[in-house]
Amino acid sequence: MVVEVSITKSRLDVGEYLERLSRDSSREGCGAVVMFMGFVKGLVNNELVNVLIYEAYENFALNKMREIGEDAVKKFGVRDVVVVHRVGDLRPGDPTIYVFVTAKNRSDAFRAAEYVLERVKHEVPISKLEVREDGEFWVLGDGRRIKRVKAS
Repeated sequence: MVVEVSITKSRLDVGEYLERLSRDSSREGCGAVVMFMGFVKGLVNNELVNVLIYEAYENFALNKMREIGEDAVKKFGVRDVVVVHRVGDLRPGDPTIYVFVTAKNRSDAFRAAEYVLERVKHEVPISKLEVREDGEFWVLGDGRRIKRVKAS
């Protein structure tokens, strides 16, 4: 079992991750790897997005992501869970989060990947500030947006 989590400013070499995970997990009877990649939306509520700013309380975020990955391994019986979250100023189309799950069968891998993604979005202390043409908005894990009010 491998639970690997990280926070980075860099893009990933997705092919490298997929190759390593499929090679290593196949030796233990796995036949599925599911990958999810989220990216910055360029249009929200008919408004153009200029940038999405991610900031993390890194130590707490990494510990929470690891806990979520370990929970997924126990709950779904998958072999590997890898979560990589990006931080910094990201533009429309830039990848924001990667989730990889390996398992003996695809249904467990898909269910575990969704479980991990939803928990990360709701529980991990990573803030998102969406800068659009019509203002700045804090983005919550459920997709709600709260207009940022700047102190005068």
